[in-house]
Amino acid sequence: ELVLKVRIQNPNLRENDFIEIELDRQELTYKELLQVSCRELGVNPEHVQKIRKLPNTMLRKDKDVARLQDFQELELVLTVSDKHSLFRVPTLSERSGYNKKASELTY
Repeated sequence: ELVLKVRIQNPNLRENDFIEIELDRQELTYKELLQVSCRELGVNPEHVQKIRKLPNTMLRKDKDVARLQDFQELELVLTVSDKHSLFRVPTLSERSGYNKKASELTY
């Protein structure tokens, strides 16, 4: 697993802490990074304008994600359209702690 620190870019928040997310090293893609980050932060992926590797590098493609190292800090930069629809309630299968591989096991 690759462990990354992710937060929402918002200088107006009093508390803007990072959370740690884990990505399977076999599935290191931009799409997977976006999905996991949004699920963990409760953000609608459609409202993510870009993913920034701090301090100043924009991630654009799978190769950029493949170069990430443990505990690198990332920010989701959101589009500012409708503040009420930026955050969403995750479904049961998207909630933190849900194990996708365990759900696929058959008995």
